[in-house]
Amino acid sequence: MNVLIVEDERKLADVLEHILKEEKYIVDAAYNGNDGLAYALTGTYDVIILDVMLPGMNGFDIVRRMRNEKNSTPVLMLTAKGEINDRVHGLDCGADDYMQKPFSSDELLARIRALTRRQGEIVLEVMEYGDLTLRLDNHELSCRDKSVRLSLKEYEVLKLLVVNKNQVLTKDIIITKVWGYDSEAENNNLEAYISFLRKKLTYLESGVMIDVLRKVGYTLKYEKNG
Repeated sequence: MNVLIVEDERKLADVLEHILKEEKYIVDAAYNGNDGLAYALTGTYDVIILDVMLPGMNGFDIVRRMRNEKNSTPVLMLTAKGEINDRVHGLDCGADDYMQKPFSSDELLARIRALTRRQGEIVLEVMEYGDLTLRLDNHELSCRDKSVRLSLKEYEVLKLLVVNKNQVLTKDIIITKVWGYDSEAENNNLEAYISFLRKKLTYLESGVMIDVLRKVGYTLKYEKNG
């Protein structure tokens, strides 16, 4: 399960990350509202743990923007505030659940499990774009009667592009999402995997292309063959 933590208190973010990784969750962290919104809108998370008081953009505005963009990822809001009005406001903005700091790790994990159970009926086994089908269980990419197996990084890059098929993703966003926030991966690492994927798309004779906008990033395009 992929979890995003948006929390500006680094020590608390580190504690949350440790708790979740102990449960074998894949975790990303953002430490301000603007980065948190950018990560959240990629649509690649199963749950978002979102603080209310953040620099740049507060949690209320983030969840409101998510819902306006039709992003339905479950959001668990965290706050030091205990007033009922704040809890009501967060839920009215589109949050799914609310916890007041401090809290126990057991309760946090239980609430995350409850949120993901609610989403269980929409978990997909495959993703489709153009003439491509990407299986999420074995990382197989197919086009009509041809198929290839993707490496883990190839799969993660392509999945991210498919999820964000109507957007241009910057290299920094892709590297952070695929290699991690603290990774030392650079542009040439990403470019190598983009090259691998392009070769496999050529082999599959797919009409899907990975398009590059110079100095901006990557996006998918589909031109129907024949």
